Amino acid sequence: MLSALIMAGGRGTRFWPASTEEKPKQFLSLTCENTMIQETVRRLLPLIDIKHIFICTGVRYRTLCLEQLPDLPEKNIIVEPVGRNTAPCILLSTLYIDQVYPGSNIVVLPSDAMVCDESEQLAVFRDANDYINGKKGIITVGITPDRPETGYGYIKFTDKSELSGKHDVKVVDSFKEKPDCRTANKYIEDGHYLWNAGIFMFSTDFMKSQYELYAKDTFDILTSLPKIDEPTYLSELGMKYEMCEPISVDFAIMEKTDKLFVIPANLGWDDVGSWQALRRYLKQDNAGNIIKGNVVINNSRNNTIFATTKPVILMDIDNLFVIETEERIVVGKKESLINVHELGKK
Repeated sequence: MLSALIMAGGRGTRFWPASTEEKPKQFLSLTCENTMIQETVRRLLPLIDIKHIFICTGVRYRTLCLEQLPDLPEKNIIVEPVGRNTAPCILLSTLYIDQVYPGSNIVVLPSDAMVCDESEQLAVFRDANDYINGKKGIITVGITPDRPETGYGYIKFTDKSELSGKHDVKVVDSFKEKPDCRTANKYIEDGHYLWNAGIFMFSTDFMKSQYELYAKDTFDILTSLPKIDEPTYLSELGMKYEMCEPISVDFAIMEKTDKLFVIPANLGWDDVGSWQALRRYLKQDNAGNIIKGNVVINNSRNNTIFATTKPVILMDIDNLFVIETEERIVVGKKESLINVHELGKK
């Protein structure tokens, strides 16, 4: 049985002013009419029933999840009392899902990424699921890089591989932090490196065993909680969760386990991590204007306009960006768009 765990706790401050701590990136409509989290769920539905899709998020975003995903069972929202990085979050969710659907396989994925080849993503998930049904381990999905990207982490793989369905399953050598430009170019030339998309799959039993081996303190804390349907579960979770070490699942588990694999994939995947990256997916007119929302252009060229509530009209203006939200309007030179999120920190 395959379940999905969508990680939706991030604050998404790189898309300020549209994204705020009250309504971060995953709850915004950036690339289409649906929000990022709605699109993430929609892409899974041909393979995984909505009853088997779970969202892990912070307390303050629970209501947003319910509003944007009305078909999702309320019990499928796993709430973190506080943010403690991904290692505690993954174990908390694994234990939770294992109580709802014992013995599940779980695919973990972010709530706010772009996937253009939806059918290939489903095919990768099917073959990964088949593989871990027959072998213990964790399978990551690595994105075949098409440029020397410095904003992503990388997965280095070995030449050892097996076939699962139509996909190669390769043994992971190591994880690499976000590189500088020179190192990223070397990764591309080497041919043994993939972008780390934060997508991976495992069985609940195997993942629990890895936490018991490599993150024993967190394992002991979270396995001591009452069952999720007991009345004291939430109160004890609130008291104990802060005791977990705030560490990423990559550092806590992935870099230590000896059963780590990767499927190289071409999904048309993009983290869409900045306003500049978003430009790749928005409509562009014949004058080079990139547009999202209710926008009217008059004799203006090479502008980027993102409107959420009110009509935006441009006349006789070139090379600017305009971001309009309910709270504010930000206007600047187009080349400054890459730095606009810094204003949100002031």
